[in-house]
Amino acid sequence: MGCTTILVGKHASYDGSTLMARNEDSGAGSFAPKKMIVVRPEEQVRHYVSVISKVEIDLPDDPLRYTAVPNALADEGIWGEAGINSCHVAMTETETITSNARVLGSDPLVKTGIGEEDLLTITLPYIRSAREGVLRLGKLLDTYGTYEMNGIGFQDVDEIWWMETIGGHHWIAKRVPDNAYAVVPNQQGIDRLDLRDAFGEKKDNLCSDDLLSFIRAHHLDRRMTDLPLEEDTAFDVRAVFGSRDDADHTYNTPRAWTMEKFLNPTTYVWEGEHADFRPHSDNLPWCLVPEKKITVEDIKYVLSDHFQGTVYDPYAHHGEASHRGQFRPIGVNRNNMLALTQIRPYMPGAYRDIQWIAMGSNVFNAMIPLYTAVEDMPAYLRDTGKEVSTDNCYWANRLLAVMADAHFQQCASPIERYQNRVHALAHEMLERSDCDLASGSITCAQANQAMADMFQEATQEALQQVLFTASLGMKNAFARSDA
Repeated sequence: MGCTTILVGKHASYDGSTLMARNEDSGAGSFAPKKMIVVRPEEQVRHYVSVISKVEIDLPDDPLRYTAVPNALADEGIWGEAGINSCHVAMTETETITSNARVLGSDPLVKTGIGEEDLLTITLPYIRSAREGVLRLGKLLDTYGTYEMNGIGFQDVDEIWWMETIGGHHWIAKRVPDNAYAVVPNQQGIDRLDLRDAFGEKKDNLCSDDLLSFIRAHHLDRRMTDLPLEEDTAFDVRAVFGSRDDADHTYNTPRAWTMEKFLNPTTYVWEGEHADFRPHSDNLPWCLVPEKKITVEDIKYVLSDHFQGTVYDPYAHHGEASHRGQFRPIGVNRNNMLALTQIRPYMPGAYRDIQWIAMGSNVFNAMIPLYTAVEDMPAYLRDTGKEVSTDNCYWANRLLAVMADAHFQQCASPIERYQNRVHALAHEMLERSDCDLASGSITCAQANQAMADMFQEATQEALQQVLFTASLGMKNAFARSDA
């Protein structure tokens, strides 16, 4: 399962919000229709049974209301992916990550454990802070184990924590600095862990209780130093727990490189003979202080990236053809959805939380914000089914993408106009809705419905324009009209 994540601390964002976003991508050769829903406390299961691993878990009897973006079809389970609960805590899961044979041999994956299908459902309804999310999931991993390597984000109004599983039962977690952003592209991302803090004050670093003994018992420590593990404030967790496979240099590291290049264009030299970092660099930073505060549009742009402006762009008409498509883009055909959770410190709790959502291939889609303090979501986002229909967001954007991709040069302008229109209207409507909510003249549900109606109308118009443009480019076109 391929995904890409970006996490933005509150002092690195444009408005002081914490921002957390991730693409959910299907595996190669597959597509998973998505929907956006609200799960009310009375609808939350009390005895959870996984479809894939068959693990059974009794859940607490006091769940919170939360949003989720599950699969529209239930044949593989829930796959809740991203949401915000009624205590203003967000979760995104999961960034499938990599490890190495030493770790997986020391702590094998657990076939009957928990995984991406399960994690949101068994965690988000029961946590009241980002840190609490790490600790709850850590206990679940200790108890049940996992059958895959995963990265999970937790967010509240003040903090963002990034958690990574290590083997079948172990884990590490690190708080994103308030003035920085972090990126993770299907690879073990955290670069340095402060073990002194993790086993001491636990201010910015957390991990499994037995991580030190696990490292020692299985000879995983690769440091060329006699400094005791428990005193190491910059332990190289990538060297111990991560991977540096040739496949990473095609599939993973180029995505981190292009995101950081966009957000820190002059901090380092990114291209050429004297580059500090290249697409295949194994030492790309996990987090950086951005050169400018990061906006919602910046996040949408990097999570739609297809190496535009470089020789690696699959749509490029310049440079050597052999470079096009050399690396796996962030914006690919099998993007299922993009969810961006925004916790706004300057807004009252009743409408503090915003979940931005886009569906389909990010190169061609647009994104809208929705209030999460609601009992239901608009039908345009909620009612995705098996049948292809322009009456819902997922299928409309899939259709838009497949037509525009086949006629990229001709459709680039209408797609750009569509995206700019939706995003501008979304900001205008959000600001107006915030004011109307403060005055009590509308509800969050009414604001969401107006936003969804705008989105549906704009998407329908874009579909019509792209259909017309693509029709003109059909191979059986003939210029002479009937006499």
